[in-house]
Amino acid sequence: MSLLISLPKFAGIHSNLYEAVITSVLYFLFTLLVWYYNIFTIPAYSPGSVDNNFSIKRLAKGLLFELILMFVLICAQQLLLPHLDFGSTLLMFEVKGVLIYLTFYMFISFFYQSFLSQHVGIELERAKTENLKAQHELLKQQVNPHFLFNSLNTLKYMVETNDKQAVSFILKLRDIYRYTLESRKIDLIKLSAELKILEAYMYLLKARFEEGINLFIHIDQKYYSTFIPPFTLQLLIENCIKHNIVSLDHPLDISVYSEKEFIIVENKLQPKKVTESSTGLGLENINNRYIQLSDKKIEIIASETLFTVKLPIIHEYNHH
Repeated sequence: MSLLISLPKFAGIHSNLYEAVITSVLYFLFTLLVWYYNIFTIPAYSPGSVDNNFSIKRLAKGLLFELILMFVLICAQQLLLPHLDFGSTLLMFEVKGVLIYLTFYMFISFFYQSFLSQHVGIELERAKTENLKAQHELLKQQVNPHFLFNSLNTLKYMVETNDKQAVSFILKLRDIYRYTLESRKIDLIKLSAELKILEAYMYLLKARFEEGINLFIHIDQKYYSTFIPPFTLQLLIENCIKHNIVSLDHPLDISVYSEKEFIIVENKLQPKKVTESSTGLGLENINNRYIQLSDKKIEIIASETLFTVKLPIIHEYNHH
């Protein structure tokens, strides 16, 4: 920049080489000092400093520094080139100095703001990721109490009716909880493994309701290797039982089948006159887990005769 500003001196017809060199050195020292002044006065980065990095106060202090610096350098030039008119030289150099300072200030401000924007973006993404992790961990922790609540409720009915299957029920419940402990740190399991859990859970339900509940599974074999949040199907079955009549006179038929890119759980509607107490974690929990894990929502369709929940297929590769 110093050579660029001094170019007219070198290109002049009656140019004085000594004077041109002195002027070039003067501008070089000025631009060098102004550049590093801007660099060293940049505020240290912190999340709270984003809104007040380049204030009018900082700009005014920089201009004052620039004016004093240029005045000192012009005084030094006057000692080396005493024939120059001090007043006109001072005015010309000060104006150029202001332009140089403003150029550097805007240049550095632009890149520093870009730097801040990148850091803010990174921090927002990090905060979003941590928030999603925390939410997902909370959702996973809600599944076990929800399962225990409903299982103990089922056991209560069996004990009250002196059901001989109560011991077998407890043993199956133990097996399911063993699997729960083994998979508590897993976000997704294969659909084939989820169906095995569902099979064990249906044993518990059959022990209580006998032929009052029927489950029909028709899932294309190709989807068995896809993934699903643990205990999703079980939660949906629990939801069906909670809100519908289940009896030998009015058996509850539940279908689990695949259609396009969905696993569908569907039951015929036969609402209870008096609904059971609910923890409110069923469908909401499932939907939130799907949003966290795959950025997809479940679909809930209620007609006069059927209640349908469509679960998006989660493949091993996101680009599938």
